[in-house]
Amino acid sequence: MLTSKWEGERSADGRPKVSDGLLERLQNCTLEQIWGYLGNKGFRNQVEKNWVILKPGETMVGRVVTAQFMPMRPDLDTFVRVQGKAEGRSQHGGINIWPIDILTKNDIYVADGFGKIKDGTLIGSSLGNAIYGKTGKGVIFYGSIRDMQELKETKGFNAWIKGSDPSYIKDMTPTSINAPIRVGDVSVLPGDVVFANEYGVVFIPAYLMEGLVTASEMTGLRDEFERAMLQSGKYPSGEVHGDWAENIKEEFRAWFKKYPKKTAITSKEVEAYLKKEGRN
Repeated sequence: MLTSKWEGERSADGRPKVSDGLLERLQNCTLEQIWGYLGNKGFRNQVEKNWVILKPGETMVGRVVTAQFMPMRPDLDTFVRVQGKAEGRSQHGGINIWPIDILTKNDIYVADGFGKIKDGTLIGSSLGNAIYGKTGKGVIFYGSIRDMQELKETKGFNAWIKGSDPSYIKDMTPTSINAPIRVGDVSVLPGDVVFANEYGVVFIPAYLMEGLVTASEMTGLRDEFERAMLQSGKYPSGEVHGDWAENIKEEFRAWFKKYPKKTAITSKEVEAYLKKEGRN
């Protein structure tokens, strides 16, 4: 099984089902924190950049449902339609709706549309609203959409795409649903978790999520503490922005005890981090 390292709950379709709580915590992470953690685990090709974003400035996270589209050729297209009918897929409204039919809450529809813009619009405003109604999320397409103006007015829906066009979808065939796909430089598996903001899109293996979120939150706390110390001028920069001596660790403990925001990091996790800090 492609996702055999995942040991938790699964969706009805077999995808890893990362908890809603972890998704909420991931929302507060940064692209650099995620990139750093994944790189240290050997995942060096997880980020895709240079998107057209429907609503810049927002962050979207969710569980991935994948679909792959290919240029239409009649024999392949006929086979796919026959196979889809045998599988009980909808025979009304176009076969580009098949991936949408299986979406559930907090899923994000991720499709490889082979970068096609004109005649490559995988959804318009109607299907976009159907997606949002099912998931509460949006889409990430290595391809295009139409009806940008109307979709921008759909509160809560967002899209990371490679372009937009007023044309309808034409000469494209869905060749897989919930199978591995390529999105630019990234290999994406169904059940991955995606984090998307205006700086890039990163796909996270489900089994790494818990460790990644905890590490990212700790990195965020450390960065915030370092900035406070550096702005205060209390210590030389090299003592703060580097391996910490015991006096800096004590300073961090005292700072964390008074930390005013709600955090999922516990004092026990702080101590475990400080015990490792500075080791090679």
